[in-house]
Amino acid sequence: MSNLESLFHKDILNIYKKADEELGYRATRFLQMLAEHGGVETAKKLVTKPGGTEGFIVLWEHKKLDLSVENLVLKEEYRSLFSEEIRQICRDRLKEYGFER
Repeated sequence: MSNLESLFHKDILNIYKKADEELGYRATRFLQMLAEHGGVETAKKLVTKPGGTEGFIVLWEHKKLDLSVENLVLKEEYRSLFSEEIRQICRDRLKEYGFER
């Protein structure tokens, strides 16, 4: 795992912690996926899941899409970890749900 992948993994774990602290939302399957696949692969799996994820909807309902995996993937420092196709899926989903970065 590269330094950048490790940093992304740390940041994606922080999303879980913040969602738990701020919303009381414990995404146990998300945490399990992180342990099994690491942050980058988990993000790719979640972002490309047809119809999105339950976690994304929970964050949207609480107006906390800033804590979404999609938002994290789009951070400039992680550009090299994801294809343009993945990044476009993230942009489109966030836009569809009214979140402007």
